[in-house]
Amino acid sequence: MATSMPKIDLNAWFAEFSAQFQGLNPKEPGQWPLAPKIAAGLAVMLGVVVAGYFLVLSDVQDGLDAERNREPQLRQDYKNKLAQAVNLPELRKQKSQVEEYVTQLEKQLPGKAEIDSLLSDISSAGVGRGLQFELFRPGQVLVKDYYAELPISLKVSGRYHDIGAFAADVANLSRIVTLHNLVVVAPSAPNSPLSMEATARTYRYLDATEVAEQRKAANKAAGAKK
Repeated sequence: MATSMPKIDLNAWFAEFSAQFQGLNPKEPGQWPLAPKIAAGLAVMLGVVVAGYFLVLSDVQDGLDAERNREPQLRQDYKNKLAQAVNLPELRKQKSQVEEYVTQLEKQLPGKAEIDSLLSDISSAGVGRGLQFELFRPGQVLVKDYYAELPISLKVSGRYHDIGAFAADVANLSRIVTLHNLVVVAPSAPNSPLSMEATARTYRYLDATEVAEQRKAANKAAGAKK
């Protein structure tokens, strides 16, 4: 004997389901029917999940995104450091060569006590070429980070080739001397000597006391800017 499936009246079921949500007392949720209790529980769970995402997980996600954005730069830094590590022996060799070169240059810089001797060498170079000094005036010492610069205003007169030889002699001095702003003036009368005006600059290294004073002044200036 065949049995028939019971018929479900959806309209009646929906009406009964909707009726459970009518006339609810918000102050007494414990007395609500089953359907409103389940719906309220699901709403609370959803609210907790959403609030947890925005309060906790969103910060974690932002941090994760920031770290992902840093990844390309970190990879590049790693490659650069790896290349340096591979070439470390060669870099150390180059560093040693640079330090040796700097030491050689420092030896060409006179100390404070040797400046007078160097000025005498410049003057002797001109006199040795038969030049007449019309001006030989050391200027104000300019102190830099690791060295001091002494400008010397020069004006000499003599023959063209002797002036050229004097410039070459100055360039070949054992100490570093450079010539700047050279001006050669033609003679105003026949058989008169040429004249040359220039600024010779010589350099000396700073002693330990002067270096300490420079660093102190630099630190003081940096502190004032802050």
